[in-house]
Amino acid sequence: MKVLERISQFAGNTFAIWVILFGIISFFFPEGFTWIAPHIALLLGIIMFGMGLTLKLEDFKGVLKAPKSVLFAVLGQYTIMPLLAFGLASAFQVPAEVAAGIILVGCCPGGTASNVMTFLAKGNTALSVSVTAVSTLLAPILTPALTLLFASQWLPVSFMDMFISIVQIVLVPIVLGIIVRLLFSRQVEKSIAVLPLVSVIGIVAVASAVVAVNTEAIVTTGLLIFSIVVLHNILGLMIGYLLGKLLKLDFSDQKAVSIEVGMQNSGLGATLAQLHFAPIAAVPSALFSVWHNISGPILATWWGKKSEEESLSEHKTEATG
Repeated sequence: MKVLERISQFAGNTFAIWVILFGIISFFFPEGFTWIAPHIALLLGIIMFGMGLTLKLEDFKGVLKAPKSVLFAVLGQYTIMPLLAFGLASAFQVPAEVAAGIILVGCCPGGTASNVMTFLAKGNTALSVSVTAVSTLLAPILTPALTLLFASQWLPVSFMDMFISIVQIVLVPIVLGIIVRLLFSRQVEKSIAVLPLVSVIGIVAVASAVVAVNTEAIVTTGLLIFSIVVLHNILGLMIGYLLGKLLKLDFSDQKAVSIEVGMQNSGLGATLAQLHFAPIAAVPSALFSVWHNISGPILATWWGKKSEEESLSEHKTEATG
């Protein structure tokens, strides 16, 4: 078990490398990964079940402890990213399916990677976990509603079909995971350290499958989509941080809000795009998965070092004082 835990920790720490590596391999050798595409929904369900296993009742109590911070972070998640997605899709005049895909990933809840990034950034991890939990539980209503609002001018969007999909692949697995944890807490505690490995394999497989079935489209529009995805993520992180400053939250909360707003559940975006739009609509989510696993660690490392430096200077001031 300890060997598996070490492998899991290593996989979690090097997540971005695996997403990029397998994204490149699947682009050049798509035939090795296209078979995964029909199983994307199942893979996401397994990832969400794993997320449910990691959630505790305290994560929801965090909402009561810091209601303002959680409320505004969730509001930021579901307003800033969809509006940015709509603005970018309109400004760059991309094809309808691509526009729908950009908006869809913008309307998704925060990803579980945001919790790890907040921890590395020395931000308020408890707040980050609470925001991810709340935004994910709200996803069955808000993701289809916002996608309908912003993407219907490009493609027809069925609120009910998307609602049912999210309940099946997100809500049910998470609730099952929470129930299993409550019933078998001791056994679950022993296996939690292995869950990052399951998540990494799942997300890497989803991203690779999306790239594999869209190699031709990526050749023609990949650079444009990637540019939009980078802008979307960076602007989300910046505006999320400014929102935290505007609300006069402390620095650790500002970092958590920024990362929660800027990082999306791209696995969910890719799955919904595959199920409800065209395969190319999943490309923005796949590229988002690659990019935010580059930008997130860079920002988290910088913020983490900044916090360490500030802590050291405070200790020096206290010592000399």
